[in-house]
Amino acid sequence: MAEKQSILGRIAQLTRANINSLLDRAEDPEKMLDQLVRDYTSSIAEAEDAVAVTIGNLRLAEQDHSADMAEARDWGQKALAASSKAEELRGSGDAGEASRFDDLAKIAIGKQITAENEAKAAEPMIDSQNEVVEKLKVGLTQMRTKLDELKSKRDQLVARAKTAEAQATVQGAISSINIMDPTSEISRYEEQVRREEARVAGHAELQGASLESQFAELEDYGRNAEIEARLAALKGGGTSAAPQLGATATDEGSAVPTPDEDKTTY
Repeated sequence: MAEKQSILGRIAQLTRANINSLLDRAEDPEKMLDQLVRDYTSSIAEAEDAVAVTIGNLRLAEQDHSADMAEARDWGQKALAASSKAEELRGSGDAGEASRFDDLAKIAIGKQITAENEAKAAEPMIDSQNEVVEKLKVGLTQMRTKLDELKSKRDQLVARAKTAEAQATVQGAISSINIMDPTSEISRYEEQVRREEARVAGHAELQGASLESQFAELEDYGRNAEIEARLAALKGGGTSAAPQLGATATDEGSAVPTPDEDKTTY
């Protein structure tokens, strides 16, 4: 009985030993927890086998007890039948045959007593084993509940571990940014863009300068035309290279008046 009662205790010790061993050599939390679930599931399977054996033994003992009780009833009926036959023979005056049936009745009663004693002796053991089996069933139920809790805790811990790993990755990225700032690469690219913008602006400025030079040529041409006109006026007999106010240019030449046409009074 003590051995049977210690089944769950031994399995619990084995499970704790496996857990401690896993924790001591834990490297990958997720793998460790998966292994822990497998070990605990295996422990429950071992417990179920042990409890099944205990229940089987109990059922055999109960069957033996039932057989002993049935045998006791059978011998009791045989004793009653032999005793009744002995009384019948004795009543008919056959004392010798009556005595033989009395002896058979006594043998049957002895067998009955033996069967009853065996059944009575088995009853305390059967009661005790029934209590053990009930405790083992409760223990198995608790182990299955613990397994469900372990699986749930495993999922939570794996999620937390992955979150911590993600945070570590982010922190590592932030640290690497502090050591090797990627904005320096952006600065280099920005400098390239500024140089390209400057180059385009330079081309635009060159084009603008070319256009201004063309307009400057036009202004020089107009100035030269005025100079030629005044020179022509001087050669025509004019006294001054300056044009007269109010004079208008014609298609024939300069608007500067000739000496004969000068009506100015001094």
